[in-house]
Amino acid sequence: MNLFVFGLGYSAGHFVARYRERFDRVSGTVRSTEKAAAVNAAPGGVEAFVFADGHLPEAAAAALAEADALIVSIAPGPEGDVVLAAAREAIARAPRLRWIAYLSTVGVYGDHGGAWVDESAPLNASMGRTRQRVLAEEAWLALGRETGKAVQVFRLAGIYGPGRSPLAKLLRGEAQRIIKPGQVFNRIHVEDIAAALAASLARPSPGAIYNVADDEPAPPQDVVTYAAELAGIAPPPEVPFAEAELSPMARSFYADNRRVSNRRLREELGVSLAYPTYREGIAELARAELAGRG
Repeated sequence: MNLFVFGLGYSAGHFVARYRERFDRVSGTVRSTEKAAAVNAAPGGVEAFVFADGHLPEAAAAALAEADALIVSIAPGPEGDVVLAAAREAIARAPRLRWIAYLSTVGVYGDHGGAWVDESAPLNASMGRTRQRVLAEEAWLALGRETGKAVQVFRLAGIYGPGRSPLAKLLRGEAQRIIKPGQVFNRIHVEDIAAALAASLARPSPGAIYNVADDEPAPPQDVVTYAAELAGIAPPPEVPFAEAELSPMARSFYADNRRVSNRRLREELGVSLAYPTYREGIAELARAELAGRG
C-alpha cells in the first residue's frame, strides 16, 4: 500500500512515523526546499516534494497517481483549498486511491456557549479561516461522492504532544495562566490522532465525519497548573483574559466555547484513546521531557 500526504507537518508526520511499516511507499509535500532535503535525508524512506505557489511538481503528481491512501493536512487559504485547486483532477483520476483523510478542526462548530456538540451540530464558524474550513470540508466530501472514493473528515481539537504542549511552553518560560470564566477547550494528543487515522484506514467509511478530541474539555489554566505541579515549579500568575498578551490568532480561539463529544470516534471506529484527558498526556510528556533535568 502506498501513502501520499499533502502537508508532512506535525500531525501527519507523527502518523507516518508511527505506521511507516504498513506502507510500501510514503511520499508527500512540504513547503520549502530545506524541509524537503531534511525529510529525504532522514532514515525512514519518506520522499518529500516541495508544494508551493499552487504548483504540484511532476514527480509528486506521479507519486500521487500510485497512492492507495491520501492524507490532506494543509489548511485552506483565503482563496479556498489549495490542494483541490492544484490536484483535484489528479486525485479523482488516481486509480488505486481508496481512502482519503481530510484533517479539519473543531473550530468549524464556532461558539456554542460551552454546550456539548457532536458531528451533527450546526456549524457556526465565525472567522474567515474557519469558514474556509467549512467550505473545504464540503468540497472534499463532494469529491468523494462524485468519484466513489472514501473521503473522511477528521475534526481535530487542540493538538499537543512532544515539544508542543503547555508543559513545553512552561519549560521555555512562555506559558500564561489565562483566566476567562467558563471557558473550556478540548485537546487531543498527536498519538491519538495517529491512532484515529489508522483505525479509519482499516475501516473506511465514505462521507464519515469524526471529532478527534479527548474526553474532558477543561479550562486552560487548569492544564497549566497541572503541568507546573509535575515540573515542580510555581505556576505562572493568573492573568485575566482581557489583559493577556496574545497574538490575534491565539486570542481568536477564546471567542469560541464548546465541549466536543468523541462518541462516534469511540463507538464507530473503536478508538480507545491512549490519553483520554490532559492529565495522562501531560504526565507522559513530563516523564520524557523532565528526565535528566536537575
